[in-house]
Amino acid sequence: MNWSRNGETRSYHHGNLREALMQGTLDLIAEKGIAGVTFAEAARRAGVSAAAPYRHFRDRDELIAAVATTGFDRFAEALKAAWQEGRPSPAAAYERMGRAYLDFARHQPSYYIAMFESGVPLEAHEGLQAAGAAAFAVLREAAEVLVSHMPGRPPALMVALHTWSLAHGVASLFARADGARRKLPMTPDELLEAGFLVYLKGLGGPSD
Repeated sequence: MNWSRNGETRSYHHGNLREALMQGTLDLIAEKGIAGVTFAEAARRAGVSAAAPYRHFRDRDELIAAVATTGFDRFAEALKAAWQEGRPSPAAAYERMGRAYLDFARHQPSYYIAMFESGVPLEAHEGLQAAGAAAFAVLREAAEVLVSHMPGRPPALMVALHTWSLAHGVASLFARADGARRKLPMTPDELLEAGFLVYLKGLGGPSD
């Protein structure tokens, strides 16, 4: 497809338009925040007409949901890689997952914002909802292994939710790659490690 603006003819390949729009969205988030993402600007970044995005996305929310879905897929892979099936011990591997959480927020801030701060309703986007659930499932499965070493075996879902909240709080407040990062007298990794230690020790869990 070709289109003209100010006498200049431009074109795009159908095969990569979707990816170009998603990359444009990531760039916009990095530069302007989630509020700066518009269909028109994403199209301009991709070098296409303002109507072109409708070939792939119903509206702005669907575009952001696609970006967030990819983010959750990558996030799940990062958590799996950090867990390493609980080696060398569940406690060490679980803590490593926490550090992977912080690293993702640091190194993939645009994905992180699309995933957690866009306000896109999960219920309206099945793919996004499924990707988010799959990422959380990695954490929950790790928690299942961890609690099997604890006295009384506390509910794995509770442990997963508590530690998710802890990791997400530290990442969102102190490990951001933007100006919203709060200052700490220690590193975010040290804060998270101490938080995990206190929480898991309180449950009688294993530690290294």
